[in-house]
Parts: sequence; C-alpha cells; structure tokens
Amino acid sequence: MNIHEYQAKGLFAKYGIPVPQGFLALTPQEAVEAAGKLEGPWVVKAQVHAGGRGKAGGVKVCKTVEEVEAAAKAIIGMKLVTKQTGEAGKIVHKVWVESGTSIARELYLAVVLDRTAGRLACMASPDGGMDIETVAAETPDHIFTCKLDAAHEIWPFQARKLFFGCGLDAKQVGEGVKMLQGLVRLAKEEDAVLVEINPLCVNAEGHLVALDAKVNFDDAALKRHPAIAALDDPEEADPLELKAKEAGVNYVHLGGEVGTMVNGAGLAMATMDAIKQAGSTPANFLDAGGGANEDMVAAGFSLMLEDPNVKGVLINIFGGILRCDIVAQGVVNAAKRTGMTLPLVIRMEGTNVEEGRRILKESGLNYHPAASMSEAARKIAEITGRA
Repeated sequence: MNIHEYQAKGLFAKYGIPVPQGFLALTPQEAVEAAGKLEGPWVVKAQVHAGGRGKAGGVKVCKTVEEVEAAAKAIIGMKLVTKQTGEAGKIVHKVWVESGTSIARELYLAVVLDRTAGRLACMASPDGGMDIETVAAETPDHIFTCKLDAAHEIWPFQARKLFFGCGLDAKQVGEGVKMLQGLVRLAKEEDAVLVEINPLCVNAEGHLVALDAKVNFDDAALKRHPAIAALDDPEEADPLELKAKEAGVNYVHLGGEVGTMVNGAGLAMATMDAIKQAGSTPANFLDAGGGANEDMVAAGFSLMLEDPNVKGVLINIFGGILRCDIVAQGVVNAAKRTGMTLPLVIRMEGTNVEEGRRILKESGLNYHPAASMSEAARKIAEITGRA
C-alpha cells in the first residue's frame, strides 16, 4: 500500500526525522490559509501516488500568498502525467503547502526490503533529486548500500560509512545516523517495504532535512497496523482494482489487450510471459486463488470485461483446490450476464476437468479450447491480431 507524501512526513516526524512544516489543502482558499500559518517562501505540492511530480508541473515554489493561491488553483483538479502514472495520468485532489527550504545539497536515502536476502537494506547516494534507477544505470559507483542483520537493526558504523561516502562532514554524518536509524525503526515497526527520501536536503545552515517522503507498506501486514491501513486513499486506487478488492479478487490492472484469469500467482506470471512471447500484452494479473467460488470467478471475469482495452480473454486453469467445474460455471454465468462477445480461449486441466469441459460445451458459449499454456497464448494472440 502506498501513502501520500504528507502522510509519510507525518510518520517521519513521529520517528524523529526532520521535515519542513506544512499543511494539507483541498481548495485554493485552504492553501492560502495554510500559507498564512507558515513562513514564506512556500512550496505547493500535488499529492498523488506517483513520483516525477515536479517535472510534470505538480510542484511550484511561491514567493507571495497570491502565487500560492494561483498554484493551488492550477494544481488541484489537474491531470498529472508522469513516468509513473503513464499516459492515463492521475487527477490531483489535494495539495501540501509547506515552508520553503534553502538547499545547499541534495542526496538520496532509502530503506528497502531486500527480498532475495530476506532482510532490510539501506541505500544512500550523493545524487539526490534524480531517479535512483538513472543513478544506478549511469553512475553506479555513486550508490552506497548496506544490508542489516537478521534483527533488522543498523549499526552506527554502517550508517556512518554510507554518509561519509556521500561526502558529508562529521556533524552532518551524526545527523544522518540518527535519521537513518529512525527510518529503519519505521520500516521495522510499521512493516514498510520502502522508506525513501529523495531528495534528502542539506540546507543553508548545514542541517539535514527530508524534503520529500515516500513510504510503501506490505499489504499482507496491514491487519497488524489499523492506523496505517486507515491512511489508504481510495481516490488513488485504480477503479477496477478497487472493485476487485471489494469482491475479494486478486486483480492488478496492467493496461494490455489480453484479459487473463488464472489460479495461482506462479501460473499467472507464467501465463503473462507466454502472452508476451506470443506477441501480445496482458491486460491484467488475475489470480482466482484456491478458495474462489462461482461468484468470485464471475466477479473476476466481469472485471476483465470492464476494461475497454481488452480485445480477448485467456483463461488458464490447473484445477486443484479450485476445481475446473467451479471455474467453468463461473465463466459461463459471467459471460451470459455481461453478454460477452470478445474472443475467449480456455485451457483447463486438473480436478474435475471433464465436468468443467462438459459445462462449457453445453453452455453454448463461443470459445476456443487449448491443450497447453503456450497453445492458448498463441491462439489468443492470433485471434486479437498480435501474433
């Protein structure tokens, strides 16, 4: 789960990490009122779950209250398009108004979950304000890292090494150590998979300040953190993904043209790879899971059909706990209810497969059977004209 910058900065302050003072505004008038509580100049920042806001016009520095009002009017309601939002962009519903900071240097600092090692890792770079992927590609020697121990604790010497590598002086390194320890505690205690400051600023007085804040949480751990779960913003969610969540379906919208329904995350990933290899693109990740019933299967199928980009559907089921006959009946029910006319390819094996095939055959549903995953991918690519 992602949260907004202003929410992340609230958590930073809780863990002793210096951030500029600011206030949330939903209207231009609220932005003016916020500016009146702060010392100028001010920064008005769009609050959306995406990076690259500044380059897209979502961050504006203002020297007067009139400029704050004008910036808020321009940003609130705009469609912000960045690399992370894609062409669809995101509508801005609120802005964060904060005191401006005099910047002497910009750095990068993050705590991330290293899934391969199964533990947290810390990253720092003297090249702040840039995409860390760009830094890694162009100047990999400018990224300093360390992996934490099994207790997810960072030793002071590890933190000092990172900050000295970034060229900070002894006093700034001391501030950095405390800041990084706070980030690690936040990640550990709140089950965050990413805690990022980009840029981390050295201000004109030589102190470290978190100018931006990004925190992502482990969805599976949210039940342990009701206060964190309450930070979720439904306005930022993909409408189809929000519907899927309400229906208890594991659905991720990808924007391709082949809708997929599979049982099991591994098989779903392999199916998407097969579709790509066949020359087409998957429209979604949809894992029906082992505990799905006919209604959940029908709900997932209907979700795929709501995506206007979908030109064909591939169903790839290996029946185990989720029986083939349940999937077949759910698909038939959904197809009849929605009046589906899109091409449909179905590959089914496993528990009750003959019963599932009988249900499909007797339903009158127009579909193309496939004996293997690769054959199913080739068929749907050919039918949609992308083979």
